[in-house]
Amino acid sequence: MANRKTKEFAEELRAMNDEKLTAELGEAYKRLFTLRLQLTTRQQANTSETAKARRQIARIRTIQRERQLAEALGVASGR
Repeated sequence: MANRKTKEFAEELRAMNDEKLTAELGEAYKRLFTLRLQLTTRQQANTSETAKARRQIARIRTIQRERQLAEALGVASGR
């Protein structure tokens, strides 16, 4: 994930089903927790990793919200 472009990563996330996306979100939260712990105990050398993890969580949650809205619009329009 470190060298992937943002668009490619987002497309990869969009290709995942809901269960895999939820699992990926859980892993991202675990990574963020670990990074915060390392930052607090001064074990982390690269402080930008925390921001990257937060952005990854935001991307996953955005895709989940897009799917939720698409489903709601599909139900509302009678599809």
